[in-house]
Amino acid sequence: MKVLLINCSPNEKGCTYTALSEIATTLKSEDVDSNIFYIGYDPIAPCRGCGACEKLGRCIINDKVNDFINYAAEFDGYIIGSPVHYASASGNAAMFLDRAFFAAARSGKNIFIHKPGSSIVSARRAGTTATLDQLNKYFTISQMPIISGRYWNMVHGNTPDEVRQDIEGMQNMRILARNMAYHLKCKEAAKNAGIEPPKTEDIVFTNFIR
Repeated sequence: MKVLLINCSPNEKGCTYTALSEIATTLKSEDVDSNIFYIGYDPIAPCRGCGACEKLGRCIINDKVNDFINYAAEFDGYIIGSPVHYASASGNAAMFLDRAFFAAARSGKNIFIHKPGSSIVSARRAGTTATLDQLNKYFTISQMPIISGRYWNMVHGNTPDEVRQDIEGMQNMRILARNMAYHLKCKEAAKNAGIEPPKTEDIVFTNFIR
Protein backbone atom coordinates (compact mmCIF):
# COMPACT_ATOMS: atom_id res chain seq x y z
CA MET A 1 0.00 0.00 0.00
CA LYS A 2 1.32 3.41 -1.01
CA VAL A 3 0.07 6.94 -0.46
CA LEU A 4 1.14 9.88 -2.59
CA LEU A 5 1.63 13.13 -0.67
CA ILE A 6 1.35 16.10 -3.03
CA ASN A 7 3.23 19.20 -1.93
CA CYS A 8 1.65 22.23 -3.60
CA SER A 9 3.71 24.85 -1.80
CA PRO A 10 6.20 26.99 -3.71
CA ASN A 11 8.56 26.33 -0.77
CA GLU A 12 9.75 22.74 -1.12
CA LYS A 13 10.76 22.29 2.53
CA GLY A 14 8.42 24.79 4.19
CA CYS A 15 5.40 24.55 6.47
CA THR A 16 3.34 22.31 4.17
CA TYR A 17 6.26 19.91 3.82
CA THR A 18 6.62 19.81 7.61
CA ALA A 19 3.00 18.68 8.00
CA LEU A 20 3.29 16.13 5.17
CA SER A 21 6.49 14.74 6.71
CA GLU A 22 4.63 14.07 9.96
CA ILE A 23 2.03 12.18 7.97
CA ALA A 24 4.73 10.20 6.14
CA THR A 25 6.38 9.18 9.41
CA THR A 26 3.09 7.97 10.85
CA LEU A 27 2.15 6.08 7.69
CA LYS A 28 5.48 4.28 7.88
CA SER A 29 4.72 3.22 11.46
CA GLU A 30 1.49 1.71 10.07
CA ASP A 31 3.42 -0.22 7.38
CA VAL A 32 2.16 2.05 4.60
CA ASP A 33 4.68 3.51 2.16
CA SER A 34 4.50 7.08 0.95
CA ASN A 35 6.27 9.47 -1.39
CA ILE A 36 6.14 13.24 -1.54
CA PHE A 37 5.56 14.72 -5.00
CA TYR A 38 6.64 18.37 -5.20
CA ILE A 39 4.81 20.25 -7.94
CA GLY A 40 7.41 23.03 -7.85
CA TYR A 41 7.17 26.75 -8.48
CA ASP A 42 7.70 26.90 -12.23
CA PRO A 43 4.66 28.31 -14.06
CA ILE A 44 1.93 25.77 -14.78
CA ALA A 45 -0.49 26.58 -17.60
CA PRO A 46 -4.21 26.55 -16.84
CA CYS A 47 -6.61 24.07 -18.42
CA ARG A 48 -7.54 25.22 -21.93
CA GLY A 49 -10.91 23.47 -21.86
CA CYS A 50 -10.08 22.06 -25.28
CA GLY A 51 -11.09 18.47 -24.55
CA ALA A 52 -8.04 17.11 -26.36
CA CYS A 53 -7.29 14.80 -23.43
CA GLU A 54 -10.28 12.65 -24.45
CA LYS A 55 -8.66 11.93 -27.81
CA LEU A 56 -4.99 11.97 -26.86
CA GLY A 57 -5.23 10.06 -23.57
CA ARG A 58 -3.20 12.83 -21.92
CA CYS A 59 -3.23 16.59 -21.49
CA ILE A 60 -2.29 18.42 -24.68
CA ILE A 61 0.06 20.69 -22.67
CA ASN A 62 3.40 18.95 -22.29
CA ASP A 63 4.60 19.58 -18.76
CA LYS A 64 4.82 17.79 -15.42
CA VAL A 65 1.04 17.27 -15.19
CA ASN A 66 1.23 14.35 -17.62
CA ASP A 67 4.23 12.93 -15.76
CA PHE A 68 2.27 13.20 -12.53
CA ILE A 69 -0.77 11.34 -13.89
CA ASN A 70 1.40 8.44 -15.03
CA TYR A 71 3.34 8.42 -11.76
CA ALA A 72 0.30 8.76 -9.50
CA ALA A 73 -1.52 5.81 -11.06
CA GLU A 74 0.46 3.30 -9.00
CA PHE A 75 -0.60 4.77 -5.64
CA ASP A 76 -3.52 3.62 -3.49
CA GLY A 77 -4.37 6.93 -1.79
CA TYR A 78 -3.63 10.63 -2.05
CA ILE A 79 -3.11 13.52 0.34
CA ILE A 80 -2.91 17.02 -1.11
CA GLY A 81 -1.04 19.64 0.92
CA SER A 82 -1.13 23.35 0.19
CA PRO A 83 -0.39 26.63 1.93
CA VAL A 84 -3.19 29.17 2.22
CA HIS A 85 -2.86 32.04 -0.25
CA TYR A 86 -5.67 34.60 -0.11
CA ALA A 87 -8.00 32.09 1.60
CA SER A 88 -7.45 29.51 -1.13
CA ALA A 89 -4.88 27.00 -2.32
CA SER A 90 -1.67 28.20 -3.94
CA GLY A 91 -1.98 29.42 -7.53
CA ASN A 92 0.06 26.55 -8.90
CA ALA A 93 -2.03 24.06 -6.92
CA ALA A 94 -5.22 25.15 -8.65
CA MET A 95 -3.68 25.05 -12.13
CA PHE A 96 -1.99 21.72 -11.51
CA LEU A 97 -4.92 19.93 -9.86
CA ASP A 98 -7.52 21.24 -12.32
CA ARG A 99 -5.62 19.75 -15.21
CA ALA A 100 -4.50 16.57 -13.47
CA PHE A 101 -7.96 15.55 -12.30
CA PHE A 102 -9.69 16.64 -15.52
CA ALA A 103 -7.21 14.94 -17.85
CA ALA A 104 -7.14 11.77 -15.73
CA ALA A 105 -10.92 11.51 -15.88
CA ARG A 106 -11.42 12.49 -19.52
CA SER A 107 -8.53 10.41 -20.85
CA GLY A 108 -10.20 7.25 -19.58
CA LYS A 109 -7.45 6.41 -17.11
CA ASN A 110 -9.60 7.04 -14.02
CA ILE A 111 -6.61 6.68 -11.69
CA PHE A 112 -8.37 8.35 -8.76
CA ILE A 113 -11.78 6.65 -8.72
CA HIS A 114 -12.63 4.83 -5.47
CA LYS A 115 -9.21 5.60 -3.98
CA PRO A 116 -9.18 7.54 -0.68
CA GLY A 117 -8.11 11.16 -0.66
CA SER A 118 -7.47 13.83 1.92
CA SER A 119 -6.21 17.38 2.01
CA ILE A 120 -4.16 19.33 4.53
CA VAL A 121 -3.37 23.03 4.61
CA SER A 122 -0.92 25.28 6.40
CA ALA A 123 -1.49 28.90 7.28
CA ARG A 124 -0.04 31.63 9.41
CA ARG A 125 -3.49 32.49 10.71
CA ALA A 126 -6.72 32.08 8.68
CA GLY A 127 -8.32 31.03 5.39
CA THR A 128 -7.83 27.35 6.16
CA THR A 129 -11.39 26.02 6.05
CA ALA A 130 -12.11 27.72 2.72
CA THR A 131 -8.97 26.14 1.29
CA LEU A 132 -9.87 22.69 2.62
CA ASP A 133 -13.30 23.00 1.02
CA GLN A 134 -11.67 23.90 -2.30
CA LEU A 135 -9.26 20.95 -2.24
CA ASN A 136 -11.80 18.37 -1.06
CA LYS A 137 -13.97 19.07 -4.10
CA TYR A 138 -11.39 17.35 -6.30
CA PHE A 139 -12.18 14.16 -4.38
CA THR A 140 -15.96 14.45 -4.33
CA ILE A 141 -16.15 14.90 -8.10
CA SER A 142 -13.93 11.84 -8.60
CA GLN A 143 -15.84 9.26 -6.50
CA MET A 144 -13.12 9.24 -3.85
CA PRO A 145 -13.79 8.61 -0.15
CA ILE A 146 -12.50 11.53 1.93
CA ILE A 147 -10.38 10.63 4.95
CA SER A 148 -10.66 12.95 7.91
CA GLY A 149 -8.73 13.58 11.09
CA ARG A 150 -10.33 14.57 14.38
CA TYR A 151 -10.46 18.24 13.42
CA TRP A 152 -10.03 20.28 10.26
CA ASN A 153 -6.77 19.13 8.66
CA MET A 154 -4.66 22.24 9.21
CA VAL A 155 -1.47 23.41 10.85
CA HIS A 156 -0.58 26.95 11.85
CA GLY A 157 2.76 28.69 11.76
CA ASN A 158 4.85 31.04 9.70
CA THR A 159 7.92 28.77 9.68
CA PRO A 160 8.49 25.01 9.91
CA ASP A 161 9.63 25.44 13.53
CA GLU A 162 6.40 27.24 14.38
CA VAL A 163 4.40 24.48 12.71
CA ARG A 164 6.11 21.92 14.91
CA GLN A 165 4.96 23.96 17.91
CA ASP A 166 1.35 23.57 16.77
CA ILE A 167 0.94 20.47 18.90
CA GLU A 168 -2.74 19.98 18.15
CA GLY A 169 -2.25 20.46 14.42
CA MET A 170 0.62 18.00 14.26
CA GLN A 171 -1.34 15.49 16.31
CA ASN A 172 -4.15 15.76 13.79
CA MET A 173 -1.70 14.98 10.99
CA ARG A 174 -0.87 11.73 12.78
CA ILE A 175 -4.54 10.90 13.34
CA LEU A 176 -5.26 11.57 9.69
CA ALA A 177 -2.41 9.28 8.65
CA ARG A 178 -3.68 6.45 10.85
CA ASN A 179 -7.19 6.87 9.47
CA MET A 180 -5.81 6.70 5.94
CA ALA A 181 -3.84 3.56 6.78
CA TYR A 182 -6.93 1.99 8.37
CA HIS A 183 -9.06 2.70 5.31
CA LEU A 184 -6.46 1.21 2.98
CA LYS A 185 -6.19 -1.93 5.12
CA CYS A 186 -9.97 -2.28 5.19
CA LYS A 187 -10.08 -1.87 1.42
CA GLU A 188 -7.41 -4.55 1.02
CA ALA A 189 -9.34 -6.89 3.35
CA ALA A 190 -12.51 -6.31 1.33
CA LYS A 191 -10.66 -7.12 -1.89
CA ASN A 192 -9.32 -10.34 -0.38
CA ALA A 193 -12.86 -11.25 0.72
CA GLY A 194 -14.14 -10.84 -2.83
CA ILE A 195 -15.95 -7.55 -2.29
CA GLU A 196 -15.74 -5.56 -5.49
CA PRO A 197 -15.74 -1.75 -5.84
CA PRO A 198 -19.06 -0.12 -6.75
CA LYS A 199 -20.12 -0.46 -10.36
CA THR A 200 -19.80 2.68 -12.43
CA GLU A 201 -22.25 4.06 -14.93
CA ASP A 202 -21.73 6.00 -18.10
CA ILE A 203 -21.70 9.68 -17.17
CA VAL A 204 -24.83 11.64 -18.05
CA PHE A 205 -24.62 15.40 -18.49
CA THR A 206 -27.71 17.53 -18.01
CA ASN A 207 -27.63 21.05 -19.37
CA PHE A 208 -30.03 23.50 -17.75
CA ILE A 209 -30.25 25.74 -20.82
CA ARG A 210 -31.81 23.88 -23.73
